[in-house]
This record gives sequence, structure tokens and C-alpha cells, in this order.
Amino acid sequence: MAQAQRPLSPHLEIYRWYFAMALSTLHRITGVGLTFGLALLTIWLFSVAIGPEAYGWVQWFVDSWIGFLVLFGFTFALFFHFANGVRHLVWDAGYGFDLDNARLSGFATLIFAGGMTVILWFVVLIF
Repeated sequence: MAQAQRPLSPHLEIYRWYFAMALSTLHRITGVGLTFGLALLTIWLFSVAIGPEAYGWVQWFVDSWIGFLVLFGFTFALFFHFANGVRHLVWDAGYGFDLDNARLSGFATLIFAGGMTVILWFVVLIF
């Protein structure tokens, strides 16, 4: 039987990555990260209900440097996903599609997410 000559689907490596593509990918990644963060929150709540020993194990993880990185990343994901969601709502209203506004709103999203994450953790660690 002869092989049909079909076009091959293009792979990611032939596309040129644009800033909006990277932010779209990061939006999806942070959505998945938020799912895992909420699972961690659920485990923490269950450990509180189970008793002091279970709570101690979860709190040990949260107090470690890996736990801090997970919580810091969760916080960044939360702020980024929120800001990018607002950005998409503005797009849904029909505004901000030109290249300059799309790039500016992308940078504003990153600056907001990074700034709010640092401010929140500064307040948490100081008080």
C-alpha cells in the first residue's frame, strides 16, 4: 500500500516566539500551578483537621526553603493569572489589540505580578 503524501504539522521550533505567545504560555502554566497550589492548601487544611502530628509534617515542609519557593511561586502565579485575566477581559471588550498596547499591557502584567508578589512577601516576612 502506498503512503499518502500529507503535509507535516509544524513544530514549535519553527515558530518565532513573540512576547504575547510567551505570556499566553505563562498564563496556562500559572493556571496549572494554581491547581497544584490549591491542592497544597487542601492538604494543609486536612492536616489541621487530622491533628497536631499531621499538621507538624505539613508545616515543616511549608517552613523549609523549598516550601518557601513553592509559596512564593504560588503567589506570583496568583497575581499574574489575575492580572492577565483582567488583560484578557479588556481584550474581550475590544480594546488594546494594537501591537504597542498589547506589548505595554504585557509588561504591565509582569510588573504588577512581580511587584505585588515582592510587596506581599515583604509584608508577610516583616510582620
